[in-house]
Amino acid sequence: MSPDRTPDDAGREPHLSRRTTLGLDVLIGALLLASSAAGLGMAVVYMAGGQVQVEGVLLAVALGALALAIGLWAKHFMPQGPVSEDRPVLESSDEVRAAVATELDQSERPVLRRRVLATLLFGAVGSLGLAAVVPLRSLGPSPFPDLRRTGWRRGRRLVDGEGRPVDLDRLTVDSVLTVFPEAATAQEREDSQVMLIRVPSGVLAPVPGRESWTPGGYVAFSRVCTHAGCPVGLYQAETHQLVCPCHQSLFDVTDGARPVFGPATRPLPQLPLVVRNGLLEADGDFAEPVGPAFWNEGRS
Repeated sequence: MSPDRTPDDAGREPHLSRRTTLGLDVLIGALLLASSAAGLGMAVVYMAGGQVQVEGVLLAVALGALALAIGLWAKHFMPQGPVSEDRPVLESSDEVRAAVATELDQSERPVLRRRVLATLLFGAVGSLGLAAVVPLRSLGPSPFPDLRRTGWRRGRRLVDGEGRPVDLDRLTVDSVLTVFPEAATAQEREDSQVMLIRVPSGVLAPVPGRESWTPGGYVAFSRVCTHAGCPVGLYQAETHQLVCPCHQSLFDVTDGARPVFGPATRPLPQLPLVVRNGLLEADGDFAEPVGPAFWNEGRS
C-alpha cells in the first residue's frame, strides 16, 4: 500500500492522506486558474484583432486544464462506487463519538478548500463561455438601427445626381427630380434617394402636423417602394400619382403618398423640407422607416 494512503476502518477503499489531499487541492486550483486565464486571454486576443494560432493554443490550454482539473476532482474527491456494507448497530461508544468529533474538526479545512475550488471551477467555465460569446461580433453589426436611419439630417441640402444644390426655381409645376443628401456616401445614397415633386398650389392635403413640410409647392417622398423596395421612378402629373414600375403600386402625392392601387400597403415616407438662402434643405430625417413594411415589422 502506498505510504500516502491510510486504510479505512470499515475495510472500504482507502482514503488519501492529508498531505496528498492538500497537494491535489493546490494542483486542481492551479489548473482551474490556468483555464480561466487562457479563456480570458483568448477573448482579449480576439478583441485585439485576432491571431488564429494564438487563439488555438489558448483554447487548447483552457479546455485541457479544465478537463484535467475535473478529472482529478472526480477521481479523488467524489464518492466512488459501488459501496456496500452491513448495517451496523445504531449505537456509539464514547470512543467512537470522540473519534467522529476529531474527524469533523480535521475535515473543516478541506471543506473550505473545496469551496474555493468550486469557485475557481465556475470562474474557469465562465471564462470559456466569455471566449465563446465574444466571436459573435464577427457576425457583423446589427442591421436594425440602420433600417430606421438614412443619410438625411436637418440642414442637409438637396442635390441632384451631379451634386448641384436645388433652388426654388429648379423645377416647374408638375415636374419631378431625383435628389440625394449633399455629400452623402454611396451607401447613404441607396436608401436616401428622394422623389422631389413640385405640385400646383392648392392640390395638397397635407397630413396633420406636416403643413410646413412643402415650401413653394415642393413635396419629397422616399423613392424606395414600401412593397418590395423597388425604385419608384415614374410620376403621372395628370393624377398626381407616383408609380412603382415593378408591381404597379400607385401613391397619391396629394394625400401623403398614400397607396391607392397595387400591393403596397404603406405610404411612402415623407421628407420634411425647408428653404434657407433660396436652397431646399431637409428639416430632419424621414418620419417613418423607409423600404418594405416587412423590414420594419415589430419596430416603430
